[in-house]
Formats: sequence, C-alpha cells, structure tokens
Amino acid sequence: MNGIRTTPKKGKSLPPKLIIGMGKFVWTSLWQVMMSKLAPRSQSGEYIRPNSQFRSFVKVGEDSLYSPATGRYKLYVGMGCPWAHRTLIVRTLKGLEEVISVSVVSPAAESGGWVFDSPEEGCYTLAQLYELSQPGYTGRATVPVLWDKQTKTIVNNESAEIIVMLNSEFNEFASNPTLNLYPEELQPKIDEWNEKIYTNVNNGVYRCGFAQTQQAYNQAVEELFTTLDEIDALLAHSRYLCGDSLTLADVRLFTTLFRFDIVYYGLFKCNRRRIQDYDNLGAYLRKLYQIPGVAETCDLDSIKRDYYGNLFPLNPGGIIPSGPDMSYLSRT
Repeated sequence: MNGIRTTPKKGKSLPPKLIIGMGKFVWTSLWQVMMSKLAPRSQSGEYIRPNSQFRSFVKVGEDSLYSPATGRYKLYVGMGCPWAHRTLIVRTLKGLEEVISVSVVSPAAESGGWVFDSPEEGCYTLAQLYELSQPGYTGRATVPVLWDKQTKTIVNNESAEIIVMLNSEFNEFASNPTLNLYPEELQPKIDEWNEKIYTNVNNGVYRCGFAQTQQAYNQAVEELFTTLDEIDALLAHSRYLCGDSLTLADVRLFTTLFRFDIVYYGLFKCNRRRIQDYDNLGAYLRKLYQIPGVAETCDLDSIKRDYYGNLFPLNPGGIIPSGPDMSYLSRT
C-alpha cells in the first residue's frame, strides 16, 4: 500500500535445546517399547533370555518316540544365528550331511520373525511351522529347530541339547562316528565351561547389547571380559578348553567368538578389546576356523546383514558396515 513494501515476519524457531530434548524423549520412549518386544528385561534393565520350549530327544532305543534315522529329520537354521551355527558345525564334524537335511530361514525386520524363501510344510514363516507342530502355540519362534518330517513336529529347539543328540545318537549313520565331542570322562569339565561361557560370553554379549540401563551394561561387560581374559590365560598352556581334545564346549564358544569382531564389538558395545587382539584367543579362533568343514558353515555376509540390517533398535539406519577384515582366520 502507498508504495511501501513490507516484509513478512518470520516465525520464531524452537530453541535447539528444546528440539533435542523433545527428540530424545520421543526416541527413548519408542526405543524402550521396541526393546521390550525384542529383549525382555528385568527391573534393573538386564536382558533375560526366555527358555526354549521344545525339549524332546532323539534317542537310540525301540521305545523312543523319536528314533535315529537317515532322512527323517531336518534342521531349520538362520545363518546369522550363533545358536543355530552350533548345530551346523556338529553336523559337519560328525559327517551327518547326508543324514539330516538343512533349510535356511531369513529374518524379516518388518514382521519381526524368520521367513522361508519358499514354503516349507505349507508354511511361509517359522512361526507358522511352530503352530503346525503345536496348534495354539503363542511363544517365540526361534532357530535352530530340529524337525521330524515323519510326525510333523518340532523335536527340540534348544541348541545345547540338539548338538548333544547330533554328537551321540546318529553314529550308526555318520561318516565320522568315532568323533566324540562330549566324552563321559570330560563331561563335568565341559558342563562347567558351558555354564560359565553361556552366562558370560554366549549370552553375555547379548546382555551387553540389549542392556537397557547403564548398570546392567556395566555388569554384563565386566563379566564378559573377565571370562574372556580367563579363557585367554588358559589357552596359553592348553590346546582346547578341556585339554588336547576338541569338545562341545569349544563349538559353543566358537560361534560367539567368530561373530565378536564382526558385530558384537561395535553393535553390541563390546568394544573393550577385539578377539584378534588377544594373543591366545585370536590364535584359538583361527585354529578352530581352519578345522576341515568349519569355515564352510561360517557366512560372514549373512551375519552382518542379519544383525545390522534387522536389529532396528540398535541400528536404526540399517547401514551395514564394510568391515572388518577377517582374512587373518585363513592364515597358516
């Protein structure tokens, strides 16, 4: 009007401190909701792993519901999963590739579960396979799964028990039946290591990564590295955990150690030290990796993709890192 130009007043922007505070509140609230679904916690914020629900056994004997046989059983595994990886290693070491078949499932971040590349038993997801085995089942659908094709049921979904069965109950059909990874005379020592390693290392890395309070994380990370230091010291004068013989305790430790520098060191905040930085643990990991058949069960790309690409609360951007370089495991 009257030739006078007026400049519109700019709206006031929110103070940066308020924007950051609001963003932090919203994200923290959403993160806590997502973590409650991903990782059940105690009141102190410590991750609590639910128990496996299917605990039947394949046993030699006429009165066994699940008798050993070739072609009757199948393993469902995820290549990124350390618990499933155990079963693949024992299957390979015992020479059961032609006895027990394998189907690989993949994680689907959108649905929050494992899915099949093509239908299995008329199912598209692992959750549906669990429902087929036990109608009305509402628990977690996890890998590994030892599946009985004959009765269309899940025999067992506890990796610690599946590898014991693979070690002893299929010797009639195994190409390496004399290998005993759980000899009677070493069982007390193996069990002792298994208990400590499960709590502080196998599940310990998850207790670090899924901790929801600083206190819970501090306790988990301290117990993790105290145990790794103890094992490193032992390996200075012992070939394996229980002496000169490879046992199930070594298999159970290996699958966590293999993933440690790849995902647990960074994504799970286990970054006090890498496994390859330990004089003895690094050499031990390399030695186990070079056992014939073991390297073929290790899928580096799947591990990175499954962890970084699917654990949204820990890696919202879904960016998969290019490293680390694990070529040292193949050096002689």
